[in-house]
Amino acid sequence: MNVVIVGSGIAGLTAALHAHEAGHRVRIVTKGALGDGSTGFAQGGVAGVYGPRDSAQRHAIDTVNAGAGLSDAAAVDVLVHEGSTRIAELIARGVAFDRSPDGELMLGREAAHSHARIVHAGGDATGAAISQALVAAVRRTTIEVVEHAFLVDLLVRGGAVHGIRMLIDGQVSDAEADAVILATGGAGHLYSHTTNPVGTTGDGIAAALRAGAAVADMEFVQFHPTILASEPAFLVSEAVRGEGATLIDDEGRRFAFDSHPDGELAPRDVVSRAIARQAARQGSPVRLDATMLGGDRLASRFPTIDRVTRERGYDWSREPIPVTPAAHYLMGGIATDLDGRTSLARLFAVGETARTGVHGANRLASNSLLEGAVFGARVAAALDSPSLRYEFASPQSVSSDTDPHRNEDASRFTRAALQQLMWEQVGLLRTDDGLGHALGIVRAWRAAASEPVTVAEHEDANLLLLAETTASAALTRTVSVGAHHIETSELERV
Repeated sequence: MNVVIVGSGIAGLTAALHAHEAGHRVRIVTKGALGDGSTGFAQGGVAGVYGPRDSAQRHAIDTVNAGAGLSDAAAVDVLVHEGSTRIAELIARGVAFDRSPDGELMLGREAAHSHARIVHAGGDATGAAISQALVAAVRRTTIEVVEHAFLVDLLVRGGAVHGIRMLIDGQVSDAEADAVILATGGAGHLYSHTTNPVGTTGDGIAAALRAGAAVADMEFVQFHPTILASEPAFLVSEAVRGEGATLIDDEGRRFAFDSHPDGELAPRDVVSRAIARQAARQGSPVRLDATMLGGDRLASRFPTIDRVTRERGYDWSREPIPVTPAAHYLMGGIATDLDGRTSLARLFAVGETARTGVHGANRLASNSLLEGAVFGARVAAALDSPSLRYEFASPQSVSSDTDPHRNEDASRFTRAALQQLMWEQVGLLRTDDGLGHALGIVRAWRAAASEPVTVAEHEDANLLLLAETTASAALTRTVSVGAHHIETSELERV
């Protein structure tokens, strides 16, 4: 079978290797160089290795609790029971996870986990270690790799996907395929503050939407609580708080306990909102205090963070550092079944591009790399039946007839303006009026947009489509849950 995989993070590379090993003819198409994307930037680890007092059931409970009860039970069951096998596979492919002097895997703990069950590589360079190992594994095979190729659209005939349309060096090129797997990551650059690398513009999700595939849960956007409050954005891993670092206000008080009994180790959405509100109250960033860990431990456990903070002028072993939330992960995406099938025949999706249902309304820390590995293997195993599709009923979006702002001025579109609009109105703290205002402006911008030609113009078109989809989904879900939070009083907005 001829298979085209779009994307080269952990999900796409895992799917490619498994499909190749099953005898399929595989072509990887990637927007940048092989291995570019969010995986290589992941500081957190991979959950799923169980200590003597832990179990898959406990991991499942933590996942569902973090997801505000909206996680799909069957998907969570797959994740937690197949996770250890996939971690062992990563080790076999060359990922050197951190080990204690006696050779045992070192297990860390992050927010909302009830046990230490997370493996890391290079302290805070897990994603880079995984990406390098998988890229090397692909390079050792006959898998074809097409780099610097932008996904324009899916080729659809007779209700089934038959390939992709690409833009390479300004030229349009079509690639026919018996099956297409989208693994293009999320859409972090919908927002003015994001941990995502440049180019994370939701291209796969947008192409699937235009082709008629079902999407779901686009309102659930996770904001990482602790990004160093200086440009460019730099993530300070949740594992730092897992090791004992605290969040303090400008008077040195640990304010996170005001919002949740678990304080700094509460689910990410809770901690992010607590930080945003406290920063607004005091008119300055809150601070992350890791001084109690000591310089030697910080340097050995978090070498990348230690280096970057010092390059930015902070000695975090001696002083708390300023942090702020930023858009981090999309829980929604292309709706799939447990094997990555979408509502379009011969189209699969995996990783952050897909909405498997695992994450519910809020992703549990260190479940994203695990999801890519687990479902990447499953989607490859399902390729022998690409004609089957996932029967998914898409939730209704808000119609333009209900939008009082649909005639907003569309003359001022820039990507930066869109990102700021999304940050302010469709971000951490939302209101019905703000969502409606944002939706109207985005629809006006889309209506006035010309046909895209360049890669940047295609990216803008994709971001506008996903902005409309996200704002519409947020308006449709009228109750706050997980990462989707509607402010209902002036007190909340302070």
